[in-house]
Amino acid sequence: MKLTLANVKSLKQNSDNALTKRVCNYVIDEWGNYDDKKNIFSDVLHYGCQSGTVGFLIYYRDTLAFYKKYQDESNELLSESMANMGLYDFSDIFGDKWDKEDPLIRDCSNQNLLAWFGFEETLRNIGLNFEALEQEI
Repeated sequence: MKLTLANVKSLKQNSDNALTKRVCNYVIDEWGNYDDKKNIFSDVLHYGCQSGTVGFLIYYRDTLAFYKKYQDESNELLSESMANMGLYDFSDIFGDKWDKEDPLIRDCSNQNLLAWFGFEETLRNIGLNFEALEQEI
């Protein structure tokens, strides 16, 4: 599929996943800020949300609210990713950033990581729909 605004809007409209709809909105909102639309995806996927490229996922108050709102979708993505990679420990994905003393994900640092993970993986999954992004993802 071609990377067009109409196709991004179509993916959003045809999705029943709230996180996918939110990330599509991010792409739609950023569309006019980029000459090369692939960079909407590559900036996030190469540098991560931790770089500050996603303005509404910089501060803890925002990432924690995002995680709480999209917790089910983010957890499902994490579960699928871990199963696909044959991993059984969160620290296998997040390394030393994962707070092992918070296994129930009640504290802000792990919720922050999962907010970023959910956003980034959803953006990656959206990008997989577009031929122009095959080399980027």
